[in-house]
Amino acid sequence: MQTNRNDINEVAPGAYQPLLQLNKQIAQSGLSGTLSHLIKARASLINGCAFCLPSHSQDALADGESTQRLFALAAWEESPYFTAEERAVLALTDETTLISHRGVSDAVVENAVTVLEKEKVAHTLLAIACINAWNRIGRATSLIPE
Repeated sequence: MQTNRNDINEVAPGAYQPLLQLNKQIAQSGLSGTLSHLIKARASLINGCAFCLPSHSQDALADGESTQRLFALAAWEESPYFTAEERAVLALTDETTLISHRGVSDAVVENAVTVLEKEKVAHTLLAIACINAWNRIGRATSLIPE
């Protein structure tokens, strides 16, 4: 296990402010806590962020999410525990997080727009981009879970 490589807040005070502001904007966007938690946990799982995954899973549990559904995120496509809305968000999260593999398909975007409507898709994409930024910082700096 590595130790923290670089404390960004220590060497560049205020550098996190734009991401923190984006977090606030997303929280005020009307995107439900449930969807937000699923996005954060799923992207953190895909990205292997040892700092973010337990943190966001604990937040989700504190807000009433079930352990069963959190455990099922690894195989959400085969799991019966997610609604059509949640599946649309998870598909968008997967393809956006893994964007270098094959991009984001028209089918996933069209389904998301049909199920969620355009405004919620926009907020979902911002939430996905934000957690991916945090995951990359966490992985690149080897943040250690508390």
